[in-house]
Amino acid sequence: MAITKAAPPTADSHEPVAGSPDTRSPGTGPAATADTTADTKSAESKSADTKSLALIVLLLVLVVLQGPIRGALSAPVMQSWMTVFVAVLVQALPFLVLGVLLSAAIAVFVPASFFARALPKRPALAVPVAGVAGAILPGCECASVPVAGALVRRGVTPAAALAFLLSAPAINPIVLTATAVAFPRNPEMVLARFVASLLVACVMGWLWQRLGRTDWLRPPERPHHEGQGKGAAFWGSVRHDVMHAGGFLVIGAMAAATLKAVAPASWLRTAADNPLVAILALAVLAVLLSICSEADAFVAASLTQFSLTAKLAFLVVGPMIDLKLFAMQTGTFGRGFALRFAPATFVLAIAGAVLTGAVLL
Repeated sequence: MAITKAAPPTADSHEPVAGSPDTRSPGTGPAATADTTADTKSAESKSADTKSLALIVLLLVLVVLQGPIRGALSAPVMQSWMTVFVAVLVQALPFLVLGVLLSAAIAVFVPASFFARALPKRPALAVPVAGVAGAILPGCECASVPVAGALVRRGVTPAAALAFLLSAPAINPIVLTATAVAFPRNPEMVLARFVASLLVACVMGWLWQRLGRTDWLRPPERPHHEGQGKGAAFWGSVRHDVMHAGGFLVIGAMAAATLKAVAPASWLRTAADNPLVAILALAVLAVLLSICSEADAFVAASLTQFSLTAKLAFLVVGPMIDLKLFAMQTGTFGRGFALRFAPATFVLAIAGAVLTGAVLL
């Protein structure tokens, strides 16, 4: 009697070999992948439907209330408000878009290891070099936090990374050009902003080198665009920065327009007439408004009641510490870091602005 041998399993066979365990788990395989994809598409479809419904409801409300809205906008106060609001947006928007595009290109296409190789090994020298590097790398403060986190992750000394974090949003070419456009009759504001911001960034870097502790700084997480293609990461970064920076720009423009059109002139004059109160008021305002550094000069220029030194404090404090930056620094480096770094930066930024303003303005 002839004995027939079973053919050995081939590479394409999906049957398990006798005597060996089936390594496929019940939650894997083409069917499970298809179910996951279907669930994802279903969730995205529901989200899109919800947004569409919200937009339709908003449009219907605007149509129903168009009469009262038109009447409110025709009031002299609202006309003044709209004039200031639109003027700030129109002046600032081109700089915001250009800065977002350039910062996204740098974050995606320039490897973080480049900065580690370019900086001196000695921390005391790396701090001013990193601070000056901010002058040639455009980007807003929203981009500087993840870039600083990438520098720390690549082995750059934290003191130098923090100096770059503070200087890049304040002294890069986009911001300085916007400042020159916003203050055409006061070109000294450009130099004053550059000097004061670079001074504060370097001092904060040296202070961290001297007094900072390793356990205060949580290692930053990997950036969200790692693992994606260059094109997808670039446009993802652009969309993120436009949504965040553009939203804060709108809020800042609304606040500036409200101060200009609604706040009693006597209040503004009272604050502006006292040099110390004016500086503190605009410094606190910069923290609360959280305006993108590529647009804050136009908001500062619209506050005509205040002195140049008070406006300089607004321009130095805002790109270094505000509400959104505090949240981003907390998420990137940890709460212990942010609770120590933010107050020290606020105080030094005011001091640097006052000192520079006394000399240059």
